[in-house]
Amino acid sequence: MNHQDFKTKILPIKNRLYRFALGIVGQPAEAEDVVQEVFIKLWNQRNHLDAITNIEAWCITATRNLSIDKLRSKHQRLQPIAAGFDLHDHSATPYEAVVTNDVFDQVRSLLNRLPEKQRDIMQLRDIEGLSYQEISEALNVPMEQVKVYLFRARKAVREGFGGMEV
Repeated sequence: MNHQDFKTKILPIKNRLYRFALGIVGQPAEAEDVVQEVFIKLWNQRNHLDAITNIEAWCITATRNLSIDKLRSKHQRLQPIAAGFDLHDHSATPYEAVVTNDVFDQVRSLLNRLPEKQRDIMQLRDIEGLSYQEISEALNVPMEQVKVYLFRARKAVREGFGGMEV
């Protein structure tokens, strides 16, 4: 794989990888480090990338593994990810902005309470828009189990959100 192929095939998924890493490590700088490490690994293995059938799935798996390694090495818990999102709607009234922020905080809190697999699968499917097959390959989970985890995650968020005041 040459420099141009790398730019056209790999670089377009950097934002997806960043958001995924951010969801795990919780710190923007740490997420950037993870993505950079994934790209360095890819570049160092560029002569062997033809053997990888789904590079995006490989990148997601590598991102997940490196993110978990970062968490384990620092012995820290997930931090809020509010810094990664711009929630400010400049056309909204102050009241609407507060309500929007409160709802977002509640949903984020519910997502952070999910088991790791459910949270990862829900993020990849509902936020990143990956197919069940792509998630299955990326996380090395059977497709039927992906569907089960996603169903349970959505149900938990829906039930948790229904019990909260909005």
